[in-house]
Amino acid sequence: MRGITKVYPNGVVANDRVTLTVEAGEVHGLVGENGAGKTTLMKILYGMEQPTAGRIHLRGKPVAIRTPHVAIGLGIGMVHQNFMLVPEFTVADNVVLGYEPARRGFVDRARAVEVTRDLSRRYGLAVEPLARVDTVPVGVRQRVEILKTLYRGAEILILDEPTAVLTPQETADLFRAIRTLVDQGKTVIFITHKLREVLAVADRITVMRDGRVVGAVPARDATEETLAQMMVGRKVVLTVDRPPARPGPPILQVRDLTCVTEAGHRALRGVSFDVRAGEIFGIAGVEGNGQTELVEILTGLRPATSGQVLLNGAPLSNRSPREVRRRGTGHIPEDRLRNGVALEASIADNLIVDRYFAPPYARGPLLDQGVVRRTAEELIATFDIRAPDDQVPVGALSGGNMQKVVLARELSSRPRLLVAAQPTRGIDIGATEFVHRLLVRQRDAGTAVLLVSADLTEVMALSDRLAVMHAGEIVAVFDDPRVLTEDEVGLYMVGVKRARPADRASGPVPQERQP
Repeated sequence: MRGITKVYPNGVVANDRVTLTVEAGEVHGLVGENGAGKTTLMKILYGMEQPTAGRIHLRGKPVAIRTPHVAIGLGIGMVHQNFMLVPEFTVADNVVLGYEPARRGFVDRARAVEVTRDLSRRYGLAVEPLARVDTVPVGVRQRVEILKTLYRGAEILILDEPTAVLTPQETADLFRAIRTLVDQGKTVIFITHKLREVLAVADRITVMRDGRVVGAVPARDATEETLAQMMVGRKVVLTVDRPPARPGPPILQVRDLTCVTEAGHRALRGVSFDVRAGEIFGIAGVEGNGQTELVEILTGLRPATSGQVLLNGAPLSNRSPREVRRRGTGHIPEDRLRNGVALEASIADNLIVDRYFAPPYARGPLLDQGVVRRTAEELIATFDIRAPDDQVPVGALSGGNMQKVVLARELSSRPRLLVAAQPTRGIDIGATEFVHRLLVRQRDAGTAVLLVSADLTEVMALSDRLAVMHAGEIVAVFDDPRVLTEDEVGLYMVGVKRARPADRASGPVPQERQP
């Protein structure tokens, strides 16, 4: 890709004269902060976007990739971060979808199963062709996505944040599969923000910042620190500075919490734990194991089916979100676009949306715009929100700055309990560093912090105590996460190990289960 420029109609320059060279038979890492332009560049390669300027050469010849269909015809496939599968279909049905083998005018399902099984064996991507996609683990779903691209004849595979929702074991399986693909002549472009992983799997790494390429280096010559500095433009502290906790009494007490969803799914099964003042209590687990429902119940967004939630000793179950907040709970939601911000509203309005009805912001039926403005200006400065002024719509901000708006609102309410769900999802290294510091600062100020994160490295680095959820249950509680490895925790996350119920408060007693 030579001199690729992409300027959107609103004037945003996503790619600025980008040149990227990928060699046949290599794993090429592409890293950069959110908004650096890497995904836009790959969408151009896959035909989902058209460049404003620049040229693409494939195997030495210029090509015009107008649509994904053209890209597929040229042997380019893309596995998106958000899987594009039909949950009710089988694995084989999803693999051949849109390119089904036919026999006498009908879909040849037996042939679809045979093709899927052959591809699975050839590339080391183990799947059960007849399993329904909505019944298989997330790591298997990703294999299905990769098999889809291989079935369509992909010689170049673009993997966009492929390990975002995987356990350490599933990540290791993926890396082995990537190496098998390369050994058989495929080329892989690996987009990620996880520097340790790109160093483990890539042969060469290209770093982007602010829409430009700032360097390309062999993986063997790079470190996490050098890559982070290239991405951000300054030295970044990658380790979490966390002095020992000084926990106080329990602030949050959860007892035998159960949740049956509207669809009849038993999302929570007798969940019990405490979060104490002055500690970060982390919950690790593969997404979809009840964490979302747990957070929604604790923050008033979903009723519990049974069980009890106490905040400072007072019942909190099934109260409204406003009442939950009034009693001292702050909430950093996992989906900030849906539950965290109002995109079309200004920064100022987003910062006071939970308190506009009370003094000093309300003067009778009217808002005191002077107080609103002063509050917004103070919070923008304190939380380093990068924006021209407080009247800018939140939707115009980067993901990191959107998250800072959420943090500013939630932390300025001085919560006794802070529920932080996926607090660094979709934000860059610099913003992640900022969020980590704030969470530790809240803990040191005596706040009880409940941290729910699918990023195992993050939750282990920040937590003073660590619980693991699987299939709607707390299967283990570790009093000192520092003695653990990610591989050990990963076994609990997939249900291979669990602690006996009586032992969960004081640390797990391993019990083997068949995977």
